[in-house]
Amino acid sequence: MNFPGNWNTMQLDAQGRLRHFLTVEGLPRRILTDILDTADSFVVVGEQPVKKVPLLRGKTIVNLFFETSTRTRTTFELAAKRLSADVLNINVSTSATAKGESLLDTQKNLEAMHTDMFVVRHQHSGASHFMAQHAAPHVSIINAGDGQHAHPTQAMLDMLTIRRHKGAFDSLCVAIVGDILHSRVARSQIHALNTLGVGEVRVIAPRTLLPVDIESLGTRVFTSLSQGLAGVDVVIMLRLQKERMQSALLPSEHEYFQRYGLTEEKLALARPDALVMHPGPINRGVEIASSVADGPQSVILRQVSYGIAVRMAVMSMAMGRSPGARETAAKEPE
Repeated sequence: MNFPGNWNTMQLDAQGRLRHFLTVEGLPRRILTDILDTADSFVVVGEQPVKKVPLLRGKTIVNLFFETSTRTRTTFELAAKRLSADVLNINVSTSATAKGESLLDTQKNLEAMHTDMFVVRHQHSGASHFMAQHAAPHVSIINAGDGQHAHPTQAMLDMLTIRRHKGAFDSLCVAIVGDILHSRVARSQIHALNTLGVGEVRVIAPRTLLPVDIESLGTRVFTSLSQGLAGVDVVIMLRLQKERMQSALLPSEHEYFQRYGLTEEKLALARPDALVMHPGPINRGVEIASSVADGPQSVILRQVSYGIAVRMAVMSMAMGRSPGARETAAKEPE
């Protein structure tokens, strides 16, 4: 999906540092690596008795979610609080936008309250891009998922999970399985994997759940789960997004599970140490068997934990804090 304008002109400042985080697409490898390195240093914060650093003390962050999301909103809120920011969660169902106010008027009114950052989830592709175009110079926009376009922080927490378990990316074969057509997560994952130099990216799905141009993103396409899983190092299962399906793209959930659900028998076709991932929420018995979701090769709950560290990294970098600055700030008294 293309939008007018240069993504990187908008996402990076004049010094090439992250200002907004709208999409992984087009960002240089050094930025993605910086996010992973910074997130790595934040993982330990959640393991400490006092789970907080003073890096964004005095900053105000607004979670502006126009779509329901418990997991993503919670991890963004936790990330902001662990950076010592003040966090405001806007209830869209009772906000001014529900009474007819435009998105831009809502943004400008909240900016007038001296907000420093918006975390935005919206049902329409390009909403965060629109807000970044109109943001005040000191305000950053973080895309928490827009339409079917992008979910960049989910992709980066998936990359952190892979790197912490597998090390280097270049020798890996990664398979993304399921509803590729409606998945903003899959698009962001594919861009991130290719930018980070993964050896091979596979997508596995029924023809009805594959975008027509998916090969152009640098993927190898399979419609057979058994063939696609052969020899892979990482298996990323996707949720069936039935709420985005406008027609009968599947015969039944039972048949889908029979053909594309990940079971122990099918997982055995991948490498013996293959990781099993899922961005959640999981539909057990539809996309994945419980014995696999809870099995020894699953790192699904690790993904959730790393999501906080990645969101701390993105927020701190967008606020102009390099990893070095972060270390300096961490030494400041509470």
